[in-house]
Amino acid sequence: VFRDFFGGSNPFADFFDTNGDFMTGFGGIRGRGRKKQDPPIERDLYLSLEELFHGCTKKMKISRRVMNDDGHTSSIRDKILTIHVKPGWKAGTKVTFPQEGDQGPNNTPADIVFIVRDKQHPLFSRSGNNLVFIAKIPLGKSLIGCSIEVPTLDGRLLNVPVNDIVHPKYTKKIPGEGMPLSKDPTIKGDLVIEFDIQFPEQLTPEKKQLIRQALLI
Repeated sequence: VFRDFFGGSNPFADFFDTNGDFMTGFGGIRGRGRKKQDPPIERDLYLSLEELFHGCTKKMKISRRVMNDDGHTSSIRDKILTIHVKPGWKAGTKVTFPQEGDQGPNNTPADIVFIVRDKQHPLFSRSGNNLVFIAKIPLGKSLIGCSIEVPTLDGRLLNVPVNDIVHPKYTKKIPGEGMPLSKDPTIKGDLVIEFDIQFPEQLTPEKKQLIRQALLI
């Protein structure tokens, strides 16, 4: 009977779209009432190596537009977002606060994303889970050996003997004295010591003769 009157077995087929959703004269149920989310708002979060070594808590104050109870007007309000920094986090780590952006009647608030960045450190640079320290030593000590003192991020002072001849590409590695691993802070990377050999600006004839006798004969 349906086929005779409607040209098919289902008289309501024209009222449904290809996905089976009921259609209306205003574009159907699909697409109505959906709010488009604003793109993420990204902000840099600069942290010192000490903060990334020990872990810390950072409180970030934001100001955002919030819809009032009437659903039509809005106001600017402050909010504190708390970030629990874990030991060993690396630059590029992202912390996302979903839908903490500006509210509006026709949009879903954007996510706020903080991206970890390393602050420049006066003594160390970071290479993955390793810490790199540059020790300055005079040319003479690079040839006969020496001991150097290296501070650590947790307040200790390492006395490191150097018995090898130190050439410009020489490095010394201290296992377990680097940055903690974020997945297991009990495990740490290495401390890598590089050397900046300090050459004398001038030598007396007597010192030149001594060097000549020691190295060239």
